[in-house]
Amino acid sequence: MRRYVPWIGGIAGIWLSASASAFSLPDWPPTLALDHTLVQTSLLTRHFDPDPEHTNQQNLLSIELHNPDRWLAGAAWFKNSFDQPTWYFYAGREFPLWQFADEINVRAKLTGGLLRGYQDEYRDKIPLNHLEVAPALLPSIGVQWGRVESDLIIFGTAGMMVTAGVRF
Repeated sequence: MRRYVPWIGGIAGIWLSASASAFSLPDWPPTLALDHTLVQTSLLTRHFDPDPEHTNQQNLLSIELHNPDRWLAGAAWFKNSFDQPTWYFYAGREFPLWQFADEINVRAKLTGGLLRGYQDEYRDKIPLNHLEVAPALLPSIGVQWGRVESDLIIFGTAGMMVTAGVRF
């Protein structure tokens, strides 16, 4: 079996090289250049399985820094579902889906980062929050028209939030 390992590795290397060029993977590492800044707030939150303890007033305020290659980094402050102040520090990428006219773009976004704020008796309401800091992965779909953007963010199986913001 050992004599076949280099041969299998060679085939895998050729396949990966061909796949990377065929699918044009994004450049890595991201360019450290600022294309625009996005400042957002929450407009609407709904929980999929409402609980009397849940609040739907998140008062989100976030800032994202975007580079020309659609990579982003950001920080958000909001009141979590249990009215506790919470921070989300994240990085991610936008994926263009459709463009209408010259000013209207539809895109998906995926961010991942660390969430801090679910504490005390609510600490176990989100997974992997043993140290009161948990990993989070948030997909969204959004529309950008001119300098205004809006997103529908899905937060796991718990709920969704609609945000709106302005890019500078």
